Amino acid sequence: MTLSETQTPLLRICALTKRFGGFTALHSVSVDIRPGERFGLIGPNGSGKTTLINCISGAFRTEPGTILFRDEDITPLQPHLRTRRGIARSFQIPRPFRSMTVAENLMVALDFAAHEHVSVTQRRDTMMSILEQMGLGSKANASATQLSQVELRKMELARAMATHPKLLISDEAMAGLSSSEVDEVLDLLLSLASRDITIIMIEHIMQAVIRFSERIMCLDAGRIIAIGTPSEVMADKRVQEAYLGT
Repeated sequence: MTLSETQTPLLRICALTKRFGGFTALHSVSVDIRPGERFGLIGPNGSGKTTLINCISGAFRTEPGTILFRDEDITPLQPHLRTRRGIARSFQIPRPFRSMTVAENLMVALDFAAHEHVSVTQRRDTMMSILEQMGLGSKANASATQLSQVELRKMELARAMATHPKLLISDEAMAGLSSSEVDEVLDLLLSLASRDITIIMIEHIMQAVIRFSERIMCLDAGRIIAIGTPSEVMADKRVQEAYLGT
C-alpha cells in the first residue's frame, strides 16, 4: 500500500544521516509513513534500526537530515517536545518505577503528557481506561515488581499510550516472550492500530512483523535495502542475504 499523491505523510524522513565519530550508522535514509499505517522495521543487529528510532524520538540529533511530523519540521525539537507533538515510543527493556504501583506508573506518564489542567478524577478515569485496554485493569494496585514479563511489556505500551500519541514506535515489545504471549502483544498492537494510531514496529520475530505490517522496510549497515509489502520484502534477495543469512 502506497501513499496517495494527495495525502500528506504523518512522518517524513528526508536524507537522514547519523554519525558517531568516524562511523556512519545511518546513510541518507528517506522514507514517508502515512497516517494510520502499520509499518515494520527490520534488519540484522547493528543495521541502524535503534539509531533511526532514536533520531525520530529526539534522543539523537541528525547530521544532516530533516524529520517532518504532521507537516512540521521537528528536527530541532527536544524529545519531550516531540512527545507532546504526538510521538511516543516503548522500550525493549521495560524500566518501570519499581517502588510504585502499576497505576502510579501510568499516572506519571499522564502528568507528563498533560497539556492543560485535568482533574485528578479525570486522570484516574483515563488511567483505568488505558489499563483496561491493555488487559491490566486487575493489576492497577499491584507493585510493578509483581508483573510478569508480558505484563511489563503491556505496561510499557500503556505508558506510551498515556501520552495520546499519533505515532507509536514499538521497540521489540515481543522479545523473549512465549508464542502465546507474542500473540497477546500482537493482538494488542493491532487493536491500537485500528484506532487510527500509526505504529512503527521494530521486531526480530518475522511472523509477527509479517502479520502486523502493511509495509516493511529493511535496513542493513545503515542503508535501506528494501521497502514494500511484506511479501515483496521477504522475497528480496538482499533481505534474505542480510537478514535471514541465506
